[in-house]
Amino acid sequence: MLEMKRSIVRVEKTNGIFAPNFKIIDLKNFEALGLSSPVLKALSEMGFENPTEIQSQAIPLLLSKPQDFIGLAQTGTGKTAAFGLPLIDLIEVEEKRTQALILAPTRELAQQIGKQLADFSKHLGRLNIVCVFGGASISGQMSEVRRGAQIIVATPGRLIDLTKRGAVKLSSLEYIILDEADEMLNMGFKDDLDYILAQAPEEKITWLFSATMPAEIKRIVKNYMVNPAEVKVNQGNIVNTNIEHQYAVLKASDKTEALRRLLDFDPAMYGVVFTRTKRDAQKVAEDLVESGYAAEPLHGDLSQAQRDAVMRRFRAGTLQMLIATDVAARGIDVDNLTHVVHFALPDDPEYYTHRSGRTARAGKKGVSLSLITKGDMRRVKYLESKLGIKFEKALIPEIAEIAKNRVSHWADKLANQEISKMLEFEMMQTAEMALQAFTREEIIAKFISGQLDRVTKKNSISDLNDTSRSSSRDDRGGRDDRGRGRRDRGERGERGGRDRDGREAGMHRFFINLGTMDNLNKGGLLRFICDNTGLTSRDVGRISLDQRHTLFDVSEDASAKIASLNEKQYDGRDIRVNRDDDKGRKRPSGGKRGGGKGKPQRGGNRKGRF
Repeated sequence: MLEMKRSIVRVEKTNGIFAPNFKIIDLKNFEALGLSSPVLKALSEMGFENPTEIQSQAIPLLLSKPQDFIGLAQTGTGKTAAFGLPLIDLIEVEEKRTQALILAPTRELAQQIGKQLADFSKHLGRLNIVCVFGGASISGQMSEVRRGAQIIVATPGRLIDLTKRGAVKLSSLEYIILDEADEMLNMGFKDDLDYILAQAPEEKITWLFSATMPAEIKRIVKNYMVNPAEVKVNQGNIVNTNIEHQYAVLKASDKTEALRRLLDFDPAMYGVVFTRTKRDAQKVAEDLVESGYAAEPLHGDLSQAQRDAVMRRFRAGTLQMLIATDVAARGIDVDNLTHVVHFALPDDPEYYTHRSGRTARAGKKGVSLSLITKGDMRRVKYLESKLGIKFEKALIPEIAEIAKNRVSHWADKLANQEISKMLEFEMMQTAEMALQAFTREEIIAKFISGQLDRVTKKNSISDLNDTSRSSSRDDRGGRDDRGRGRRDRGERGERGGRDRDGREAGMHRFFINLGTMDNLNKGGLLRFICDNTGLTSRDVGRISLDQRHTLFDVSEDASAKIASLNEKQYDGRDIRVNRDDDKGRKRPSGGKRGGGKGKPQRGGNRKGRF
């Protein structure tokens, strides 16, 4: 760890850039940024014309001299090019050693960064960029790195695995880039980042890109960076004005049926449905596929090969809808999406912005539709206030509307259908003979009926829209607040303080037979819980780690999902989880270690016991 005093250099804005003593230049095109001719040629071939704000401010600064750097900008503002373009110009292509490391929170984002850097550098000669991440063969990745990788793009966990196996040498690094640093910390990678940054050479250059500047980011800056220059652009949650924000109020149990109706009503719909959990993504996708729709899930339980195959089909247009979790969708870059559907609203406004930004790209229009219950209305109002947007109420179409619209689409398509060259006179005769007993009107009616089979085959209610008045409990913010997570429940005084055991109101306490002797810290345990239940870090409250066990709090509405941990193992040992906040329940000493074969305690190993 560096010992010298750190400070952040807040460089002043001068003619469109942030830089101290920087020459005033026109930054309206990439030629003015100081990039090499091979890189400019690649950008031209890729259709890049004008740099974004973060690119125009960061690139000249990063090329001007070796220095630590902080770039504060939202996702979707062009950060990859902002650090990727100067980086590939600074790499010594003839040197085969690893010179730069880029860390990203998810494998999708790591893959996207790797692909973009490969495109940017295609005229630079033998620049080798290798992506390493979990979910793929580590032996194959080790072989790629050992063949020579000047730039490694990695997720933190897999990188540490490779360093401990001797495949990656951090000692040769000249540059470390942290992309979406705040997201990596949110996902529990604090200890991993500390390990990597501490192992890297002190004289390395660190570029940190983040949407926000929480306390943990400031700690990293203080401990591992030296007098970093800082560029700040597009702070706040900037929302694309080409996106139409809508919400539809319905019962939670009707949300999947609402998706079916939307797809039937608009056959050209092409988009992403965001769910809270992996389990929800899988279930919604399975329900849609069973009903005959072209949909597939994308979540962390899929292997890398499965995820790649899903994304190939989605980009090719073979899939109409992708059902994804927020984490799995990181790095998805698909053009021409017409819709983003929020199966459940995110707790964080920034996540809403990230989700919605998947549509309405390159100047096109798009729709961001939230499927909500009555209890979610205050969250809609909160998003309006926080993001400066306006939601319009939308109605899920009734079956009669869908039927009329489907027939209209079918008729238009039929009218524009070209006559196939394979059509022969005998085929016409065969069809004519089969239909000669019917009148013209009957034949048309039969054709139309075929289009309505999927619409009418389910005996579902006609109107899904919830038009009932909210109860007084809803208006007061009673039980319907339970699904909103800890951040939306107000301050301590509003919640009525804590229970005697230290729990916040609205939280349940659980026991799990994992502790420090399992080589777990709080971040590691949090990741284990979230990865195996589909919860997010926002659902988990206080964590009290002991040697043989841990107590942790979970929000009331998410508690039911904790039961699934009883089906899991950790290092070959059965996991036991029980509620710990019931009166009269005794706390065990931790149980017999090794294989989970000891005498059951706290109700034993009965799955789902609460």
